[in-house]
Amino acid sequence: MALVTADMDATVRFWHGVLDARLVTTLATPAFRHYFFEIAPGNTVAFFEYRDQPLEQFSKPAGIPYPKAAQFDHLSLHLSDEDALLRLRDRLKSHDCGVTDVVDHGFLRSIYFNDNNGIALEASWWTMDPTGRPVDYGDDRLFSDSDPVPAVRELRERGGLDHTVATHLVDGITPA
Repeated sequence: MALVTADMDATVRFWHGVLDARLVTTLATPAFRHYFFEIAPGNTVAFFEYRDQPLEQFSKPAGIPYPKAAQFDHLSLHLSDEDALLRLRDRLKSHDCGVTDVVDHGFLRSIYFNDNNGIALEASWWTMDPTGRPVDYGDDRLFSDSDPVPAVRELRERGGLDHTVATHLVDGITPA
């Protein structure tokens, strides 16, 4: 699953520091940062932080619909290998579903498509799986953000976070 954050540093401090979901890879472009947290071997939750793009933030309880639910970007489905990725791409095409060519992210290869509800989906396989093994924050193949958030610099330099972030429950939809 890929979500959206307006504060990647706080996201690293919460997901890695509080939830103990290891930060396993980072990448950055001029338009966004994209960081991945391991939730199980082979499975990650990823976050986008868009540069120069203001976001309308809010908090909402689970199960309460809200038309401005901007935290969600797309759901990513893990596949076992490139052959499975190509088979799915061909299956989508055979059913007259729009699908991208394979996108090579270096450590990950993906295709992108939408479901019948318009939900953005990604299917991908790790060409270099960063999950289920010791993390190396100095590995530029996986940690390619040349200007990472302070939390990532702390992990690289000290092997831990200086602090985490606190959260609170909400009873209804509230602006951030």
